[in-house]
Amino acid sequence: MARDYYGTLGVSKNATPDEIKRAYRKLARQLHPDVNPNEEARFKEVTAAYEVLSDPKKRQVVDLGGDPLESGGGGGMRDPFAGFGLGDIMDAFFGAGGGGGRGPRSRVQPGSDALIRLSMTLEECAAGASRELTVDTAILCDRCVGSGCADGSSPVRCDTCGGRGEVQSVQRSFLGQVVTARPCPVCRGLGEVIPDPCQQCAGEGRVRSRRTISVQIPAGVAEGMRVRLAGQGEVGPGGGPAGDLYVEVEEVPHEVFERDGANLHCSVRIPMTTAALGAVLPLQTLDGEEELEIEPGTQPNTELVLTGRGMPRLRSSGRIDGRGDLHVHLEVVTPTKLDARQAELLRELAVSRGEDEPTLAHNGKGGGGLFSRLRSGRNHR
Repeated sequence: MARDYYGTLGVSKNATPDEIKRAYRKLARQLHPDVNPNEEARFKEVTAAYEVLSDPKKRQVVDLGGDPLESGGGGGMRDPFAGFGLGDIMDAFFGAGGGGGRGPRSRVQPGSDALIRLSMTLEECAAGASRELTVDTAILCDRCVGSGCADGSSPVRCDTCGGRGEVQSVQRSFLGQVVTARPCPVCRGLGEVIPDPCQQCAGEGRVRSRRTISVQIPAGVAEGMRVRLAGQGEVGPGGGPAGDLYVEVEEVPHEVFERDGANLHCSVRIPMTTAALGAVLPLQTLDGEEELEIEPGTQPNTELVLTGRGMPRLRSSGRIDGRGDLHVHLEVVTPTKLDARQAELLRELAVSRGEDEPTLAHNGKGGGGLFSRLRSGRNHR
């Protein structure tokens, strides 16, 4: 059975050549493998249908019920655009071949952004800091002021592309001559060349330079945050506008405090006698020395919270919105070595408190702790 070439292109049997061409052009843009790799097979079917219906003799065969692409019972379809990219096909319909080339691009191009990393201590992150940074970026050439030309000279039209910035090549296909355009290799698509370039920048309009800039880091910054300095990045080719410079914070680990967002954590080790009797201990915080009150009978792993003694909360707007807390984790230290007198005193204390014999703790209602639960579990197996 002959293939339905009209149905493949989505046109009627009475379609004009222009209607067939428009239908194929629309489908080619949607199905070309450069755009939609999963539709390669359908793209070949559509291309073959256009090859047949755009040829009056082959179309006549189709209208008589035949199939001009049949070859020994096989499909025999081929890809007439093999070796062409989607840009080539579009050029054939819209580009240089149709009198609508892209034209030369501007010599003046925007510059790239630059990144520099800045190490900061926790105290600097909390209070903010002002730093002088040395950066190495492209800046405007002060001799040619971005033009790239030596004094008294100017760019001239490229002889290779005639100032169009493109060179054309012609390849034959079933459409006839397919004209494609590529950036000119001599002027790199600019349409002009500089016969007498500036000796300082070699025609680039920019030079690399090391300079010092000031940056203000706001309070509350954290690891990985960036401060943007507009227009302090790389100057573009041809003296184009400079990109931005980003200063990325690298926070140095603190020897005492561990940071969790706006909150700080630290550990304080206290003897068991201090935990039992209580005490007031000095604690150095980001705001200076604070008094840490240890209640009598403090248990291991107790956590004390000093409200508002953490890091400033930095909002996306750069505004400070309060401060986090300082969490103090108490570690009760049991002595590992006792002399005879110390051991005797502890034994006397244990006897006086009735703690000379250890007891097992009972969990749950009605007694029965860990071992009771274990026995109960074995009895139910």
